[in-house]
Amino acid sequence: MTFADREDAGRRLAGLLGYLRGQPVVVLGLPRGGVPVAAQVATRLGAPLDVIIVRKVGVPFQPELAMGAVGEDGAAVTSQDVVTMAGVTGQELASLQERERVEVAARAARYRAVLPRMDLDGKVAVVVDDGVATGATARAACQIARAHGAAQVVVAVPVAPPGWQDRIGSGADEFACVLEPPSFFAIGQFYEDFSQTSEEEVIACLRATAAPPRAGPVTDRAPGDPPATDPEVEPMVGTTRLAGNLTLPAGAPGIVIFAHGSGSSRHSPRNRYVAARLAEAGLGTLLFDLLTPAEEIDRANVFDIGLLADRLSQVTEWLRAAGRPEPIGYFGASTGAAAALQAAAEPRADIAAVVSRGGRPDLAGKCLAAVTAPTLLIVGADDAAVLDLNRGALAELRCDKELAVVPGATHLFEEPGTLSAAAALARDWFVRYLGRPAGSAG
Repeated sequence: MTFADREDAGRRLAGLLGYLRGQPVVVLGLPRGGVPVAAQVATRLGAPLDVIIVRKVGVPFQPELAMGAVGEDGAAVTSQDVVTMAGVTGQELASLQERERVEVAARAARYRAVLPRMDLDGKVAVVVDDGVATGATARAACQIARAHGAAQVVVAVPVAPPGWQDRIGSGADEFACVLEPPSFFAIGQFYEDFSQTSEEEVIACLRATAAPPRAGPVTDRAPGDPPATDPEVEPMVGTTRLAGNLTLPAGAPGIVIFAHGSGSSRHSPRNRYVAARLAEAGLGTLLFDLLTPAEEIDRANVFDIGLLADRLSQVTEWLRAAGRPEPIGYFGASTGAAAALQAAAEPRADIAAVVSRGGRPDLAGKCLAAVTAPTLLIVGADDAAVLDLNRGALAELRCDKELAVVPGATHLFEEPGTLSAAAALARDWFVRYLGRPAGSAG
């Protein structure tokens, strides 16, 4: 078994933790890779998300091998057997610990500016990472959770080696793990996509928590009202009920519907980051799950462009039937880009603009020539194969079109500043074709 990515791992891990629903739970992700996993767990438990900031102390010249960890509030653990095996002196260890403490403090300043630390007193602290190897970071996280008054500590990870619980020791009361393979060499071997999680993704997850979803109908908002708070909606497609989040800033001139790809969901940190940038520009956004949890089990559905495009079209009709007269744009990523273009090509679609980020527009095939909506294709300069596919798709489009190449970016836009650049390109394209908020300048 492998996980498609951290979001997929989080959804599967959440299935083991359903017994915690309704309890006073706080889900604590370990930045950076553990946060996208934890975000999925928190959503499915209906629990708040926070972080515990811990840094691994790696062996010199072999930094991926942890000989300990340090965290907030002076927490520290040491794997003495690893220190001895590596021949690290006490002075070297102290120096490396201090270097990592500086990084802990820097991250704490960044993350706590977005989301103040949550109260753990008397709560169930669920410590989540993307996997366990030596267990040092998880042990340090448990220390911090205990120090802040957690009544119960649960360590939950998608993958770990056999006997991993012994590496955590008495720091945790309970353990949960999806996969404990006998042949374990590294966490990344059990992920199809184990690319580095960016600071922007972590902050996007925290921002989503800082402005939590609330249930509510699709309503108009008057100028001067407080910012929209991402109300939950349930689009109906036939007899299927989907889950979504609709944000409507005051005076929004249009609404951008997001089409996720490759098994992602409305909780995708990258897409939520882009959505937040669009909302800051005054645009409405709708993020929804194209597939139900039962449908996601069949991986063939993830790549069924026709099915995804049909879902997108039906959700668009649902939104219009709910009384939204604003122009509608589509934002697609990966296979979702093909779905967005295929849906936009429908004769009565009336879509104002389309943006693809790291997408596969080529999978829309013959539908490309029928797209009339102005289309922007955003690709990373270092994503060579997908860049070639986008160039080919650009030649097939007959609408107003552009190809924007983000320097230094790979497929997932995980490099510093690249996701921000892609979001700015998308924002400017939608503002250009959907319009500016009522009363805004320029």
